[in-house]
Amino acid sequence: MSKPFFSVFATLSLNKNLHTAMEQMTVERVSATKSGNYLRIYLRSEHLIPKEKLAVVEEEIAKQLFPRKEITIKIYDSYELSKQYNLKNLFDEYYESILWEFKNYNHIHHLLLKKAEIEFLSDTKMKLTVEDTELNKGVVTEVVRILDKIIHDRCGLPVEIEVGYKEAKESRYAKESQIKVEKQVNEILSRIDFSKGDEEASVPQETKAPSLGSQGTPAEKTAVDKASASDKTDNKQVSGKSSDNKQSEYRRAPKKSDNPDVIYGKDFEDELIKMEEIDGEIGQVCIRGKITRLELRPIRGERTIISFDITDFTDTITAKLFMRDDQLSEVTEYLKEKAFIKLKGVVAMDTYDHDLCISSIIGIKKCADFTVARMDNSAYKRVELHCHTKMSDMDGVSEAKDIVKRAYKWGHPAIAITDHGVSQAFPDANHVWEDLWRDEAKKRKENGDENPDKQDFFKVIYGCEIYLVDDTNEIATGDVSKSLQEEYVVFDIETTGFSPVKNRIIEIGAVKVSQGEIVDKFSTFVNPETPIPFEIEKLTGIHDDMVMDSPTIETVLPEFLAFCGDAVLVAHNANFDMSFIKENARRLDIPKEFTYVDTVGIARMLLPNQAKHTLDAVAKTLGISLENHHRAVDDAGATAEIFVKFIPMLEKEGATTLKDVNRLGAASVESVRRLPSYHCIVLAKNNVGRVNLYRLISESHINYFQRRPKVPKTLLHKYREGLIIGSACEAGELYRALLEGKSDTEIARLVNFYDYLEIQPVGNNRFMIASDKLPQIESEEDIKNINREIVRLGEQFKKPVVATCDVHFLDPEDEIYRRIIMAGKGFEDADDQAPLYLRTTEEMLEEFAYLGSDKAYEVVITNTNMIADMVDVMSPVRPDKCPPVIPDSDKTLTDICYNKAHEMYGKPLPDIVKNRLDKELNSIITNGFAVMYIIAQKLVWKSVEDGYLVGSRGSVGSSFVATMSGITEVNPLSPHYYCTNCYYNDFTSDEVRAYAGRAGCDMPNKICPNCGKPLKKDGFDIPFETFLGFKGDKEPDIDLNFSGEYQSKAHKYTEVIFGAGQTYRAGTIGTLADKTAFGYVKNYYEERGKHKRTCEINRIVLGCTGIRRSTGQHPGGIVVLPVGEDINSFTPVQHPANDMTTDTITTHYDYHSIDHNLLKLDILGHDDPTMIRMLQDLTGIDPTTIELDDPQVMSLFQNTSALGITPEQIGGCPVGSLGIPEFGTEFVIQMLVDTKPSTFSDLVRISGLSHGTDVWLGNAQTLIAEGNATIATAICTRDDIMTYLINMGVESSLSFTIMESVRKGKGLKPEWEEAMKAQNVPDWYIWSCKKIKYMFPKAHAAAYVMMAWRIAYCKVNYPLAYYAAFFSIRASAFSYAIMCRGQNHLENVIEDYKKRADSLSKKEQDTMKDMRIVQEMYARGFEFTPIDIFTAQSRLFQIVDGKLMPSLSSIDGLGEKAADAIVEAAKDGPFLSKDDFRMRTKVSKTVVDLMDELGLLGDLPESNQISLFDFV
Repeated sequence: MSKPFFSVFATLSLNKNLHTAMEQMTVERVSATKSGNYLRIYLRSEHLIPKEKLAVVEEEIAKQLFPRKEITIKIYDSYELSKQYNLKNLFDEYYESILWEFKNYNHIHHLLLKKAEIEFLSDTKMKLTVEDTELNKGVVTEVVRILDKIIHDRCGLPVEIEVGYKEAKESRYAKESQIKVEKQVNEILSRIDFSKGDEEASVPQETKAPSLGSQGTPAEKTAVDKASASDKTDNKQVSGKSSDNKQSEYRRAPKKSDNPDVIYGKDFEDELIKMEEIDGEIGQVCIRGKITRLELRPIRGERTIISFDITDFTDTITAKLFMRDDQLSEVTEYLKEKAFIKLKGVVAMDTYDHDLCISSIIGIKKCADFTVARMDNSAYKRVELHCHTKMSDMDGVSEAKDIVKRAYKWGHPAIAITDHGVSQAFPDANHVWEDLWRDEAKKRKENGDENPDKQDFFKVIYGCEIYLVDDTNEIATGDVSKSLQEEYVVFDIETTGFSPVKNRIIEIGAVKVSQGEIVDKFSTFVNPETPIPFEIEKLTGIHDDMVMDSPTIETVLPEFLAFCGDAVLVAHNANFDMSFIKENARRLDIPKEFTYVDTVGIARMLLPNQAKHTLDAVAKTLGISLENHHRAVDDAGATAEIFVKFIPMLEKEGATTLKDVNRLGAASVESVRRLPSYHCIVLAKNNVGRVNLYRLISESHINYFQRRPKVPKTLLHKYREGLIIGSACEAGELYRALLEGKSDTEIARLVNFYDYLEIQPVGNNRFMIASDKLPQIESEEDIKNINREIVRLGEQFKKPVVATCDVHFLDPEDEIYRRIIMAGKGFEDADDQAPLYLRTTEEMLEEFAYLGSDKAYEVVITNTNMIADMVDVMSPVRPDKCPPVIPDSDKTLTDICYNKAHEMYGKPLPDIVKNRLDKELNSIITNGFAVMYIIAQKLVWKSVEDGYLVGSRGSVGSSFVATMSGITEVNPLSPHYYCTNCYYNDFTSDEVRAYAGRAGCDMPNKICPNCGKPLKKDGFDIPFETFLGFKGDKEPDIDLNFSGEYQSKAHKYTEVIFGAGQTYRAGTIGTLADKTAFGYVKNYYEERGKHKRTCEINRIVLGCTGIRRSTGQHPGGIVVLPVGEDINSFTPVQHPANDMTTDTITTHYDYHSIDHNLLKLDILGHDDPTMIRMLQDLTGIDPTTIELDDPQVMSLFQNTSALGITPEQIGGCPVGSLGIPEFGTEFVIQMLVDTKPSTFSDLVRISGLSHGTDVWLGNAQTLIAEGNATIATAICTRDDIMTYLINMGVESSLSFTIMESVRKGKGLKPEWEEAMKAQNVPDWYIWSCKKIKYMFPKAHAAAYVMMAWRIAYCKVNYPLAYYAAFFSIRASAFSYAIMCRGQNHLENVIEDYKKRADSLSKKEQDTMKDMRIVQEMYARGFEFTPIDIFTAQSRLFQIVDGKLMPSLSSIDGLGEKAADAIVEAAKDGPFLSKDDFRMRTKVSKTVVDLMDELGLLGDLPESNQISLFDFV
């Protein structure tokens, strides 16, 4: 007795697609062998199920139901098919399954059947025509026998099979193979050194370091396997600890062997072990691999730990070596990153890193690179036209530069960059191309070509895989002059599938609507003369028995069209229904022009806020019943009711005809965003095309972004000039149409839209086989057939067809990176990565061999090269400089500077002033930089006029013109005195010269010898060359620190200067950072129950970092577009982070990609100007009048005396600089203690040290401690290097070059060292230069310290104002509950935090910093007054009766918006109760309870209600 499949196998879990298929099966019987290791299952069904699916079921039954037993499951299926089946129908549905079965049975039989021509002579007779070969003649009888068993015995159909023969074809790859062999022979011969004799002649193998992958390439793994099988001498593994100990290890000589390959220790020849096999403390091992990280960690006793990670590409492990410092150089000469080594040592758990590592190292040897690189050895090379980089949002994982280098190395003529919707990889790709061309041009010139032409060089093709939406489909099609009150026929059909070509109609239902009323109905089944698929039967409830006796379409369609008459047809998703009507009318030769309306389009227009516009969703919204969804007559009735309701809604919008409906529904921006998108490749043919491509990218991001940047077809038509359009991948419009079986007319329309068609390897689309949404794809052969159809369409419509890889990573092993990224994004199929790697020409020819050798050559090589030849070599960014224009900027700047100079120094100007001014103005004006100065001057003057000081950043303070034009307060002239009364000045006296290199404010106060007025002191002695270079042509970078409160106003003011639409925010690109990538990798393995050592995770992290996650905006960067220029000629534009709610528009490229041709202004927001403005408001003191030589202020950086407290009162802090910008951190406080500054210039130097990298720690700190240098002589700022070297006699331009190299961390060239030594530059100075990684400019440091000094002045002289300003603006974690409840409470909290110092959260660490300032305030005798909810401000602290009242936002849990709400609510009068307070302020109950606990709500009752007890 048969039973349903899932009643027998109730616990079996299958994917949705398989589960649906097996639901139709019944189990006839089950039998097993006596041993129980073979189980036969006999199944029967009315619907065919492919053998490939049944094979998966067999595997799942064995795996799930017999997990601990070796068992074979065999399913025997048979079918009771409906009378709709004949031989042709059977093969249409079951042929791929039959092929799969033959392939798994016998390869020869499979090839015979696959190549055979099959002809159906009748319903029961077929003919098999095979190639006339002896092999085929020997096996064809067996093939016929098996076919008979499948068709007759399994499927129950009578069959007679006739065999015929045809002439065999000869395959041809002769020419290609011959050229390739000759090339390989020549390469081998060229590498053999015959001079050494036959035995010594060697052929070195081309190798390269592999891309970092988890498991390594097959070649790498093979290499490891071979190594494991070789070198088998005395493998003496021991357990436990090595007899060698660390002490003896660093005392012995580093090398104990005569073998030159030995780097350290003894020679060895042990058997290698794979690192993936090291899973515990297994004792002594021998490994080989590549060093991925090396770190030197000095320890006491002049010793160093060398810690390095080594990988063999199966895993990674850390090794540690203890060395004496005097032996380091001998070992590290070869032991360095990227080196290949063999190593023998003991695996043990490292107590420091808590992970396995190799210690007690016995020996280290040099090792050859054992990895093997893939190379393209084809005589004729392909071109890849579809390639993604790390700029494809969390999708591509390869760097653009690596892709370009690989294509060039392989000899490909070009490579296309086509990221999803963006072009942000273009600049990096271009930088690599420029380097390659520079080398090539040099070679060509050396070979006699005076004018090498880059157009015949390797190309980077700039393109994009856009998200295309078809906005050309109108709501009404045909005669759109018809009125909405005319007669309409609303209809629906049910079909056997999605394709009007391959599938058939099985039901038509229709209703006639006249004058807004339903007046007639039409309903009938249609015999499709083919079996109804099980999925359709399940969806519609219609099965073969219901349609067997129904009329065929030849009868039904004329009847339906007669019912319709001249009425307009209406359907929901009308293009689908009409495609079947049109296709069947064409087959029956019924000429008819249709007018039809799509209610989906009307729904999108009238119901724009609805997420879905499916029939059931729209019916629900309009309150229309839909009981039997997916039955034609019911769906037609519901659609008719929907249409009737839509008519008055359309008339209300002013529509009376279908033309009006189309006008209303014309693709609005909002509707385009909601349309489904398809992938489409767009390549720029030339610069016109490049600009048009940028326009498409800009529009898609600015106007049409919804989850992804979409490009309407109408927009692509508008900007099509200079572009080449390709059909893209399986997500492309053409591929999808073929999958859905669209009509020939529709396919022709789509093909004609594209310039070329694209096919891809089968593996790229293998995921479709398992997809529930694509039942038509059941095997790889189905995928090949779609590719064959695209090739056929190319031939029919004369469109080139190209084979592409859709590259997402460079090499097969790199898929691990994409797998991890996709898993991190939540993709369930992340582990089933398609082989989306860059393939060689040979690999692609082999992939597409099923097209025939000639056609494979055409799509892989000929056509891809043809497309590449259509493209010009071009730069993705304009090479020319385009500064904005401000009329008379040269004259204006000159006048401003001379007027200010005369105001300060009188007329005539001192020579030193005039010479410096003339020199700078000449350089600035000659190089076209005057406009930049005028822009900065206008912005600064505007800010100062509005009451906010502006601090300069960077090296702009090196420019005296910047000082005279008011851009910076820093005066770069040498220290000097000047009198503003009589214009006396002193630049040259010995007393003044003694302060050279220091600050003028450090000089003693003096009286003017001429008029008796106090002299002004100024000058920081900063050379102009550090700003614009020795030739004065270095691109200036004017960075300005505006108040954070004023920054947005400054940004808006740029629009006033240049005009609306001429300024853009500088864009930034946010990529996956190391820490985030580490989390992705770690989580990936943990979720799969796999343990990976930290060093292996770090190795994989390297391949995951730098992947684009989002975009943003530079905190202060403004890009200025000259009037008359199109921004798209430079860069596309977009909203930051694609935020469609903001008006801000940024450059698509990171600014540094376009900084050579567009002006960028750095208008940054900073706390210092804001704090100074608040101090000015509280004290009435003009900050510019504060002198920079106040001894009390200076003492803050030496001790705490000026504050009237001792270090013990403030937690042991030895100085009073807590809370002073630049000088309040633990790091800088220690620098103050170490350097003991005594002058303002010392503070400038300390600021330079604190902002540099490797300038203080391990450098100046050591030199000062050892007595080699002082704070005055150590290298502190970049300017120090140039001025010092010039003074020592080094040539000026070389001094500048050395400074530029050192400040960027590029060190010194040997010839520079020689030049320095020749001028007696001391060794410690040279040593210091070589250590530096980054240096701060002196002008920047001086500007920072000037701001800090003014704040410090207020801290000494206006303490309450200082603390109010600090807590309002700079405190990041101020807590009323912790800090405002008295000194004792605060001290107790500080003690608690100190005890938990190692475990404090980030917020607690910030709170601790603020508590130290509060502690200092209490120590100075100042206190807080409780918050008064009626007078407190939301954000600012106030001085009230000699005490500080905190802001409302200082209450924990009360954000700034809530604090603003309380302030506004308090204006409406007293609060009656806590409930009233909550209702009016919208503050949470938790915050209200906290405020009550702190006593801030006084005696407010709980509620407004009056209780009788209130009167007791």
